[in-house]
Amino acid sequence: MGKSNLAANLAVALGARGARVLLLDADFAQANLDLLLGLHPRYDLQHLVAGEKTLEEIVVSGSHGVRLVPAASGAPETAELDDYTRECLLRNIGLLDEEIDLVIIDNATGASRHVTSFCRCADDVLVVCTPELPAFSDAYGLIKLLVAQGLARAPHLIVNQAGSPEEAEETAHRIRLVGRRFLQLEIECWGVVPFDPSVPRAVRLQEPVVTAFPNSPAAAAYRGLAERLWPLPDPEAGLLPHPERLEA
Repeated sequence: MGKSNLAANLAVALGARGARVLLLDADFAQANLDLLLGLHPRYDLQHLVAGEKTLEEIVVSGSHGVRLVPAASGAPETAELDDYTRECLLRNIGLLDEEIDLVIIDNATGASRHVTSFCRCADDVLVVCTPELPAFSDAYGLIKLLVAQGLARAPHLIVNQAGSPEEAEETAHRIRLVGRRFLQLEIECWGVVPFDPSVPRAVRLQEPVVTAFPNSPAAAAYRGLAERLWPLPDPEAGLLPHPERLEA
């Protein structure tokens, strides 16, 4: 649940900073954002795809004003959206631009066409990688494929479940090194989420760790990433952050 926990907790942390966040559960095989946020949606994406409900009718509100577009795990209607349906979904979300500041898309794992299509439509792609070698291999494989498909901006790295700052730095260094050597790509590490027993405890409580255990190391890491993505406006300059679409 590394990427889904990142999406859920980052959304809530951003909401606590005043950002109006829409969270899209695009992991149609293992949709679980409603569980992580403690929400109980009556309708989900399969009702939207079937034409039974509108986007506004399936959206549910959670902590700190975060709005969730829920998905049903394993639903055949949404198991693999075709290009037209995916485009319609994103267009419908685009119509909410005046009501939201950020869209966070919790993508599926792997490097399927479904995954890369959502990545290419995002302003920023966050690749979540743990220190384990298989996770490193998967992260590099996805980045390599996105580059081959013409991704406009280099993905950013989030190191998750790091046992120590040294382990986190080693993981980030490996990704940066292969990106620079084989893809001529500079991959910036945007944050590190340490290994923290509070995270699975929060999952069991069906509550984001940033609200269930706000003083935990993981909660602090999520808030740090939110601060980076959504700096508070400068009251003297009158500057506001720009709307953005994130892919996790």
